[in-house]
Amino acid sequence: MSIYSVLSEELENSRRMKSDYEAALQRLPVGSLIKKKINGHEYFYIVKRIQGKVQFEYIGKTVSDETKSLYADAKQKRVLYRKHLSQVKKQIKFLEGALRGKSA
Repeated sequence: MSIYSVLSEELENSRRMKSDYEAALQRLPVGSLIKKKINGHEYFYIVKRIQGKVQFEYIGKTVSDETKSLYADAKQKRVLYRKHLSQVKKQIKFLEGALRGKSA
């Protein structure tokens, strides 16, 4: 087994991991849950960015604990997936550069 085949296999694994992280990010709910206080009353909104613009979607005066935990978990997972995705992209770039012009 040559170093070329090991690097090629690692590149293939990295590309698969990249697509897995991108798919996981797509499955997460879009936006973040926030609470606004307006005239002494609390209202819940989903904040999301659409075509570069921040948009607020009104949810209601109350939100279930399940919904709160869903968006809190999604926020943590989104940070983690984006970090891993960034690392995998750097690894892919490195491996492609190492394999450029090489043959088995």
